[in-house]
Amino acid sequence: MPILKVEMLSGRTKEQKRELAKALTAEMARVTGNKPGTIQVIFAETSSANWATGGILLDEQEH
Repeated sequence: MPILKVEMLSGRTKEQKRELAKALTAEMARVTGNKPGTIQVIFAETSSANWATGGILLDEQEH
């Protein structure tokens, strides 16, 4: 049973996550030959206060 874990910043809508889960599942099934019903997608959302790039927290970076 394949498991896809998607880590991203918080703020996506339920509809966006639904669409992404559907697309990732379809592509994983196509490439690997697994049945879509066996593929799991896990979304791990993190706030920008808990994510750093280049040693700087995202919520402290200038945009």
